[in-house]
Amino acid sequence: MILSKRIIALVAFSLVAIWLSGCAAGNAKIASRQGYVRFPGKHYAKGEKAAVGTKIEGEASYYGPGFHGKKTASGETFNQNDYTCAHKTLPFGTVLKVVRVDNGASVEVRVNDRGPYVGDRILDLSVAAGKKIGLDKVGHAKVTATVIE
Repeated sequence: MILSKRIIALVAFSLVAIWLSGCAAGNAKIASRQGYVRFPGKHYAKGEKAAVGTKIEGEASYYGPGFHGKKTASGETFNQNDYTCAHKTLPFGTVLKVVRVDNGASVEVRVNDRGPYVGDRILDLSVAAGKKIGLDKVGHAKVTATVIE
């Protein structure tokens, strides 16, 4: 009697394990489908163009040393010495003219990554771009960014 209860429990456990492994495989199949978006709240803008003249305002910061040489969201290798930036939704390849509000310094950057994910910041500039407008001295500042390409 005790042996048959153990066998039933073992069989039940095995069936649950098989069922759970099938669920994991099903999710992998879904994720491999063309057009599947893992995080639908995020916009990955593939092959789209931003309207020239579009302006955005807010805080910008810079990033670089810890990410230099790693892959960006666009697939290219991040180079902290290039004039590039991260934006949450603008299409990759969009060129922005970024003007620091308090000193008027400006730089042109190309969107090649996603972010920033800190507070209410709108752009993360590469080290070179950040230095050009003086962010290396203050860390972050209010900017106006205009789509130029």
